[in-house]
Amino acid sequence: MQSAALKGGFETPAVQSAVAFREIMTAMARPGHVSHVTGGEAPAPVSAAAAAVILTLCDADTGLYLAGAYDTEAMRAWVRFHTSAPLCGPEACSFALGTWDDLRPLGRFPLGSAAYPDRSATLIVEVAHLQPQGRTLTGPGIQDRAELSLPAGPEFADNHALFPRGLDFIFTCGAQLAALPRSTRVL
Repeated sequence: MQSAALKGGFETPAVQSAVAFREIMTAMARPGHVSHVTGGEAPAPVSAAAAAVILTLCDADTGLYLAGAYDTEAMRAWVRFHTSAPLCGPEACSFALGTWDDLRPLGRFPLGSAAYPDRSATLIVEVAHLQPQGRTLTGPGIQDRAELSLPAGPEFADNHALFPRGLDFIFTCGAQLAALPRSTRVL
């Protein structure tokens, strides 16, 4: 095994994964809120926040799809060593990692079913900037309105129309993350 794959995990896994999990859940509960997570260091070009999300949420029962520049041998080895998550195609994944352009079209990811809406994918979208300004968000967890710098396009409205089915999103940039659950309306 490559020595690079052995590096970059949490130094204190129980503590750091608990802290990261809390930040991820806070971001999901408060769409538009930008959190900070650190502790993981995956091979380039993966951000520290995306590495922490993968270390926290992925395991042997959650398939991970790596898209575009994130699908490298170094990243595959890192994921196998630190999480044991099976690498799979977009149609069978629980999580996917890539840029917005790499992950589109979104219809190829599991959207859940009426009986099992929880069997949908969560997309970890690496972005160049992540700020609490931009597109307007409304819905659960938002008092009136919130804003988040999101990619342009009709995909968020289309996804929201599928509720309770649909995709959830975690946006990462450096050590920052923000989440967009399927229940959030993007205006």
